Amino acid sequence: MAKDGSGCLGATLIGGVIFVILLICGIYVWRSYNKIVEADQAVKKPWADVHAAYQKRADLIPNLVETVKGYAAHEQGTLTAVIEARSAATSININADELNNETFAKFQEAQDNVSSTLSRLLAVREAYPELKADAHFTQLMNQLKEIEAEIAAKREIFNAAVQDYNVLVIKFPKNLVAKMFGFGERAYFEASQAAQEAPKVQF
Repeated sequence: MAKDGSGCLGATLIGGVIFVILLICGIYVWRSYNKIVEADQAVKKPWADVHAAYQKRADLIPNLVETVKGYAAHEQGTLTAVIEARSAATSININADELNNETFAKFQEAQDNVSSTLSRLLAVREAYPELKADAHFTQLMNQLKEIEAEIAAKREIFNAAVQDYNVLVIKFPKNLVAKMFGFGERAYFEASQAAQEAPKVQF
């Protein structure tokens, strides 16, 4: 009888230990999941700011093109390239819930193309002194310079949020929780070399 009692007590202790372990694991998974979700949401907010900054640039381009056209109508190829690049970029609207590495790559490529064509457009002004002296053109250049600075700043904030998120989903043991719930590593917003060098707004 004593042996039976000891056996029951041992089984109870083992069961209790297993329960405690499972409880601790469950709490850890729950807390880790919440942290990953918070980090994921922290990426989506700066993404909206990045998107808004690029939209400001897109809104400025028609005025810029029309102003250049008034002095440099012979640069039709460059003007058309800018318009087409803008059209392609504005057709890609990605809200925070649709943001994944595939859609992100398409957005980034389209914006890099806008930057590249804008660079060519701004280079045109060197051949047209009257265009460089135009007050409205100068105002647009100042606006573009401010917008490009805003884009760079918002992109940096976005990348910092992505880094914080990626640390959670990559490092052990939270990476196990991330895989369990389908969270994967996010891409950074790394503009191409051509886009990083353009457009340079100089006077």
